[in-house]
Amino acid sequence: MPLHFELVTPAKLVRSEDVHMVVVPGTEGEFGVLEGHAPFMSTIRDGAVQVYKTEGSAPETIGVRGGFAEVGDTGLTVLAEHVEG
Repeated sequence: MPLHFELVTPAKLVRSEDVHMVVVPGTEGEFGVLEGHAPFMSTIRDGAVQVYKTEGSAPETIGVRGGFAEVGDTGLTVLAEHVEG
C-alpha cells in the first residue's frame, strides 16, 4: 500500500501524491515514513525531504526550510515555511 504524502506551505499545496517512502529532516534527526507508520509529529530543520516514489527507486530531493511534519491516519503531511525550487 502506498503512503499518501502532502507537502504544503502557508501559501499553497506543493505536492499531494501516493509514494513508497519519505525521509524528513527532523530537528532530532532524519526519519523515514512508510505506510502504516505510527502517529507522530516533529518539527523539521532546514534540509531536504527525500521522496521515494517506488521501492528501490532513487529519491527525489526537495529543499525545505523550517516547519512541521505530521504522520496520521491519512498519511504524512509536511508543512514547510519555505520550499526551494
